[in-house]
Amino acid sequence: MRRKIISMLLCGIMVVGLLGGCGKTNKPSDGTSGETPTKEAEATKGAATTAPDKSEKAEINIFISSPEYADSINTLIEEYKKVAPNVTINYETTQNDYPTLLKAKLNSGDVPDIFSSTSGKEIDVYREWSYDLTDQPLAKTILPAVASSMKSTEEGKGLYGIAIKGNYFGMIYNKDIFDKAGIKEFPATVSAMKTACEKLSAAGYTPFTTGYSEWWVFKHVWQHFLAAAAKGAGTDVASLVKSFEEGKAKVKDYPELYNNFFDFIDLTVKYGDKKPLETALENEESAFASGKAAMVVGQGAWIEGDVKAINPDIKIGFNGYPVTEDASQCQVISGSDQALHVYKDSKALQATLDFVNWWYTSDYGISWFTDVAGVVPPVTTKAESNFDIIKQGSELESTVGAAPLGVCYSTDSWHQVFGELMQSYISKTADKDATCASIEEQWKTIDGAQ
Repeated sequence: MRRKIISMLLCGIMVVGLLGGCGKTNKPSDGTSGETPTKEAEATKGAATTAPDKSEKAEINIFISSPEYADSINTLIEEYKKVAPNVTINYETTQNDYPTLLKAKLNSGDVPDIFSSTSGKEIDVYREWSYDLTDQPLAKTILPAVASSMKSTEEGKGLYGIAIKGNYFGMIYNKDIFDKAGIKEFPATVSAMKTACEKLSAAGYTPFTTGYSEWWVFKHVWQHFLAAAAKGAGTDVASLVKSFEEGKAKVKDYPELYNNFFDFIDLTVKYGDKKPLETALENEESAFASGKAAMVVGQGAWIEGDVKAINPDIKIGFNGYPVTEDASQCQVISGSDQALHVYKDSKALQATLDFVNWWYTSDYGISWFTDVAGVVPPVTTKAESNFDIIKQGSELESTVGAAPLGVCYSTDSWHQVFGELMQSYISKTADKDATCASIEEQWKTIDGAQ
């Protein structure tokens, strides 16, 4: 049944069309000439260790989203060559078309040994292909909060994925530019943000860089307003999402969505990139790092490394999105939003398990999260991050709290279509009411069908 659903989703996404186009693809080689093993490793749970057999040849194929981690993962792979020199790791990453391309691979039988999805609801979409890692050594180092987002939402158990990172989502801004524009504190309300944009523009700065050629940017923004809508309605995000999936909820019934979210998108277009639908992640990072833009939309802790590689002296600020006129609702979002799955019928299953266990249990693997990737560690560690976004996010979470991670309640099949609908809205090929009607219909069709 689940394979049938995957096929239906793939067809549905292709019909909608991909306005954002193909994301960049990275296919680095590990530099070895290892061959596919002729003898399949018969893996058993708990058999993997952090010290793989150096003499065993194997080939592991990784296909995941999040190209922002490409350099970090390449570094991880290079380090693993020292541990297992006869293991070839083929790494491929893309962003815009990832859900479509992954489903095509699954339907064709060309399943990667490691692939990615959103955590939460999407765990069950891919559970049929995923190895349960519950009894693996990495289960002892993974943080309980991360592990809980990797279990089956239907069964309430299992460990069907691991995470590259925990995460913080929010608005990233340049403190120096804010000071020069006379903005003394981050604008935590809708009206304060509009005033801040006027000041920034008058001072000669572009207030926003948006990255709206990427469908996934929209889900990162939307979840902040979704949390506010749930709170305003006296419910929780999970229940609100379910109402949309069942066709019971209407966007127009929630002013935080119908008014504030769309007003925010309009504001970012008015005060943002000249060609927002042609602006991608690397364009955002460049505009922000070079001091052309004061704020970055739809990103999080993962961009800091790239930004500081361009401008090591930039003073980065981090806060939530202004979602209402209540400043207390301007909160960052914290959680683990992405899962990496191990294909349960992989021909290189033992080698793949060895790799992920080494990643999550070895000294290097654990330090990689903070020292190389610069992310919120999904594992138990005493290491402290030197990244400003992570430090500020942690401080904000402990002092004013964090909003719930809304992206995990929907699938990326839905999120991709949602992003494309918002791209149509920005291009003015669909007005707000038509866009809202499509959002409601597609939510019910894609995720409600599951």
